[in-house]
Amino acid sequence: MTNSKTYLLGTIMGCTVLASTGVFAAEEMRCSHQLPPTHHIAKVIDNWAAEVERLSDGEIDAQVFGADSLVGAKENIASVAKGNIECAFSVNFQWGKTLPLMNVTLKPYAVTDLKTLASWPDSEAAAFLEEKLLAKGVRNVAWLFTTRMSAFTSKGAPLIKPEDFKGVKIRGLNPTVDAGLVALGAAPSAMSGSKVYQALSTGVIDAGLTDISATVSRKYYEVQDHVTASPLFSVFFHGYVNPAWYDSLSDKSKAALKQAGDDAAALAVEATEISAGAAPYQLADKNVMVHIHTADEQSVMKSIMGPAFDEAFAEATGEDGRKLLELVSKISE
Repeated sequence: MTNSKTYLLGTIMGCTVLASTGVFAAEEMRCSHQLPPTHHIAKVIDNWAAEVERLSDGEIDAQVFGADSLVGAKENIASVAKGNIECAFSVNFQWGKTLPLMNVTLKPYAVTDLKTLASWPDSEAAAFLEEKLLAKGVRNVAWLFTTRMSAFTSKGAPLIKPEDFKGVKIRGLNPTVDAGLVALGAAPSAMSGSKVYQALSTGVIDAGLTDISATVSRKYYEVQDHVTASPLFSVFFHGYVNPAWYDSLSDKSKAALKQAGDDAAALAVEATEISAGAAPYQLADKNVMVHIHTADEQSVMKSIMGPAFDEAFAEATGEDGRKLLELVSKISE
């Protein structure tokens, strides 16, 4: 994108005199993410990019590359930190061992209160994590709530009770989160969402674990015929940019990123709740058997998965983890 600016110099003999700076190049912001275009958060990101351009008066040229079309999901963080690209969006658990604090919202059956999630972007907990993210080489610019309803997908039989998971090769997320799956007796294999469909269709894994909306947008119904919906944990797609690139921006462009991020965060809450509510019916229309975990079933799962996660999270995060959990607990007060 290019723009030109014209300035009024004054008048000479009653005639207006104008001078143009000519054409200047907008700041390119190539932004990578892994989501397919039909995913509700992919649409929120597209809207966010348009708002960044509008609010910056074209100073930022926001270019969105979804579905791993620019950089693979596992390379997004390093690519932004190194300055190879300017921007990316990742699910918070993709930080894995690099910043295990980012797993805090994945504590089983714990951080799923909508008020807490809607208030997250402006919370002390988010600010604490943003400081940690900056220390790792990226500047956070958006928190997009993506799910508080997970889906265990399978073929031939549902995954409802802990004993159903024994020996099942299931999509994992990272060592901290997967501790809960291991406690159930499952065999998790960590992979990005874009890899799961292929892994399911070829038998690399037997079962999927994703947000309920992704079972539809990623067409899991083509390779799995059972879904158990459960409020297992919450996930954010968070947007981040290269700090040096950000520091080079004008105040107007920085303000545009802030406003667009705030607006997108609010839009994501609404879009996520709508999408999650519709997904079970959409799956049923595709002849998928859908089971929604009852309160008693959730309690049994929590009793097994919760302690395993707590132990892994505490070991990985130490005192910072304890502080973050305290900050999270304050959000809904």
